[in-house]
Amino acid sequence: MKFDVKLLLENGISFEGIGFGYQKIGVGEVVFNTAITGYQEILTDPSYDGQIITFTYPHIGNTGINFEDNESKQVSARGMIVKNFCDFPSNWRSKQSLEEFLIEQKVICISDIDTRQLTKILRDEGCKVGAIYPTQNFTDDEAQFEIQNFGSIEDKDFTENVSVKEPYNFGKPKNKKTFKIIAIDFGIKENILRILQRMGGDVEVVPPSISVEEIQKKNPDGIFLSNGPGDPQVLVEPIKEVKKMMRLDIPIFGICLGHQIMSLAYDLEIEKMPFGHHGANHPVHDLKNNIVFITSQNHNFAVGEPKNRDDINITHRSLFDNSIQGIEHKEKPFYSIQCHPEASPGPKEFEILFKRFFEDMNA
Repeated sequence: MKFDVKLLLENGISFEGIGFGYQKIGVGEVVFNTAITGYQEILTDPSYDGQIITFTYPHIGNTGINFEDNESKQVSARGMIVKNFCDFPSNWRSKQSLEEFLIEQKVICISDIDTRQLTKILRDEGCKVGAIYPTQNFTDDEAQFEIQNFGSIEDKDFTENVSVKEPYNFGKPKNKKTFKIIAIDFGIKENILRILQRMGGDVEVVPPSISVEEIQKKNPDGIFLSNGPGDPQVLVEPIKEVKKMMRLDIPIFGICLGHQIMSLAYDLEIEKMPFGHHGANHPVHDLKNNIVFITSQNHNFAVGEPKNRDDINITHRSLFDNSIQGIEHKEKPFYSIQCHPEASPGPKEFEILFKRFFEDMNA
């Protein structure tokens, strides 16, 4: 059911549009994603907790929602912004409409606004905290209060909202040599787990609070640090534990937030990006092999340039802004990548990065 809705940014700029989904106030950091397809995977990516997603592709909802492509069981994003909302999907895999899904997940959407203008504002001025709200239920002053109350995304631990509280076994493949993998869940995507399992992983997913001693008792062949939302610098205890893990002779592989946590364990710096990388067409240069991969990305923080470190190599860089995309230890089997080699959505050519992890566990 449509309703009148408004988007208010912290700088006072506002947009009036048509609302879909759940009638509530949604508050978060407004970012934009340039992917053309995969809105279901994007919405269910736990890394978006604390954020409102602006889709730059104009038509969203036309393929509906299916029961196979979710990257988690819930939508962690605080809201969505689109140009044209399609409430009559047509696709053979569709099981429900996007609006039905948003109502079920209690997510608000604003449509029929100039998303190009909004994207330009975010590009030129950086990400802004904003609020989406039904105008019949909330006033501008109430929305402004919620924006101020939200504060900054840098001072919150969003991983508490999206990570598991107790360990569980994701499973292992049949009729294949398996490797025991401990996957530390900071907001892990389902497709990462599926790939690890398909390649031979006997995967146990554990909470971020796990200690090195607990991991050693499980006797893993490898440790995986997952993606997740927010500023990695607030994760003080997990960073300390990763430092201890690096004293072990066990392969460690990190993706996205996991990459940033590993970098902080190296005592590198983390920088807040103006508007981040969110999309499925980002070129990344593999410096060692001189190959360019087109990748899926979703992050608002980047690793700073190493200073006075002779034990690590920069392995990958973004061809958009030259930011660091990958780091490896020169002697130990520790490596991490900023982009999402598991895609979902996006190109899958960078899945080969997982092969190195399994080769090191098999060494």
